[in-house]
Amino acid sequence: MTASKRSCERFYQPDPQSLSQENNVSHLLKRVSASLNRLIDQRIAPLGLTAMQWKPLVMICHRNVNTPAELSRTISIDSGAMTRTLDRLESKGFLTRRRCDDDRRVVKLELTDTGRDTVAHILPVVADSLNQHLKGFSHDEIEQLMGLLRRMIANGADDDPAFRHDP
Repeated sequence: MTASKRSCERFYQPDPQSLSQENNVSHLLKRVSASLNRLIDQRIAPLGLTAMQWKPLVMICHRNVNTPAELSRTISIDSGAMTRTLDRLESKGFLTRRRCDDDRRVVKLELTDTGRDTVAHILPVVADSLNQHLKGFSHDEIEQLMGLLRRMIANGADDDPAFRHDP
């Protein structure tokens, strides 16, 4: 087995050179995420939404996530931030909140007609933004990248049962 094919249990060392920003996978992933969110934000702005606001609409429409608590868990933001986001979305006419008939403590979220119409424009923006970031990659390279990222997620979940779910 060649050196490049061996398992690399200790790629990083506890020193500034090894953990520098240009070599730190965590930093690079964060930069990719920030770049992607910035591009989506720019392209979503004409719809009257921010990156924080479009995700709940998509989750409600396509993932059947319909309570503030579920949205907070799925999108990984605290309940206070979710409440503020839902307040904005409701004031913009994208969704409504209503108490559950069976349990008045539970609030159910529903898209309005405007919300449903808007969601139809969100996924093309997200797909175009992802494709922009993957420009020049072959199909095989994209599949390999997704496989590697999934492995990193699984490796991180090995020691933390809270992360063994599909966000």
